[in-house]
Amino acid sequence: MSLAVLYSRALSGMDAPEVVVEVHLANGLPSFTIVGLPEAEVKESKDRVRAAIQTAQFEFPAKRITVNLAPADLPKESGRYDLPIALGILAASGQIPSEPLNRYEIAGELALTGELRPIRGALAMTYHMVHKTATTKRAFILPQMSAQEASLVKDAIIYPANSLLEVCAHLSGHTALQQYESSVQQQNILYPDFNEVKGQSQAKRALEIAAAGGHSVLMSGPPGTGKSMLASRFAGILPSMTESEALESAAIQSLNGNYKLENWKRRPYRSPHHTASGVALVGGGGIPRPGEISLAHHGVLFLDELPEFERKVLEVLREPLESGHITISRAARQADFPASFQLLAAMNPCPCGYLGHFNNKCRCTPDNVARYRAKISGPLLDRIDMYIEVPALKEDELTSASSAENSSTIRARVEKARELQLKRQGKANFALGSLEIDEYCQPDDAGLALLKTAISRLNLSARAYHRILKVARTIADISGVAAIKPAHIAEAVQYRRSDAN
Repeated sequence: MSLAVLYSRALSGMDAPEVVVEVHLANGLPSFTIVGLPEAEVKESKDRVRAAIQTAQFEFPAKRITVNLAPADLPKESGRYDLPIALGILAASGQIPSEPLNRYEIAGELALTGELRPIRGALAMTYHMVHKTATTKRAFILPQMSAQEASLVKDAIIYPANSLLEVCAHLSGHTALQQYESSVQQQNILYPDFNEVKGQSQAKRALEIAAAGGHSVLMSGPPGTGKSMLASRFAGILPSMTESEALESAAIQSLNGNYKLENWKRRPYRSPHHTASGVALVGGGGIPRPGEISLAHHGVLFLDELPEFERKVLEVLREPLESGHITISRAARQADFPASFQLLAAMNPCPCGYLGHFNNKCRCTPDNVARYRAKISGPLLDRIDMYIEVPALKEDELTSASSAENSSTIRARVEKARELQLKRQGKANFALGSLEIDEYCQPDDAGLALLKTAISRLNLSARAYHRILKVARTIADISGVAAIKPAHIAEAVQYRRSDAN
């Protein structure tokens, strides 16, 4: 037979569409052509495949070899097509049987020795093979070093291999590959603990509310007051990840090729430097890759020194903060990535950082302070749910032994409040729409009167009004109260006052 057909997967944003690898051998002058919109890495596979076949002691056919990667309008990148192309050549030349190929999807990069190297996006490809393909389910042959990652997808049949020879022996019926049995065991996930942060009881209370309802937070305070410490410990008080959340988060990490199995079910924590570009933050590139906001999906994105970020970089956060996803459009292609992250940001109160410090070190003029704070646009501030002050600690607070609650105690209250939300409305409070706010977040008469006064005096926008109601709903949930009382409204308004000035 001079034609062989195999199946593999491409990566296009979060999707992993099926790719049909067709290999045809014809008489004529020897040549090796790959068609189907291949990128440079795929074109270079011709030399890797030729060397791997010859090193494995197979015969490389001296014929016109045409490899078609269908569909033709889908860009193909990376070295994952090396293995299916090599197997297709061997099957088309009759050196291995072609009948078993229909039962597998195959991906792997070949070394010149015929060894298989790990591939990027193994988890995403396996997930789509199992859950998104309506046709007959196939087993997946892939490199040994990518098998554990791919096995996180339940019901996936994985056959790992170390070399081209092992795959050929399996397809020929000589030495069968062993089906991979997942060995990932859930271990206790350790986060830095909140009890290591001295003082800051008000900030901790605000972060507990933020964790319970999924609200975004901006912390302001002098240097060294614990803003970064609080942020790095925030993931430890978030509710435990569900199986579907963990799989989505791991699939995104897999797209960048840097997923670590010890992070299974650990909330992502991303803290990009303030020199990060807009593309680094939201994703992009010629072949769109996820950015920091997508890598923080179902986790925490911490932006330290918020005013030091370029303004146009910060503005790209406005849409994903509202929608929970980001669409990256380029001239020839488009990719959609999830970006349901919890934003934590920190800033100094003034350029020198010591405005309001008890030592009165600040010498910044009002104009300097206003110019510094104006680096963050009003529309972006309006999308942040809570604004909290993190004051400098006095000597006695700093030197006394810490008696603060640990993260597990706080997380227990957060999970209880989140359970109430899921039972009542099927989602966390931050995700409520305007009609759902009217249904679930209406305060009593006294609370409504207080809210009207706050709107008038603080000149709050309609978005700020809705966010106050959602935060008040979370405060009531932590208290275990069904009705939103004036005390809940008052505390929620307190978290909007600083950015409304």
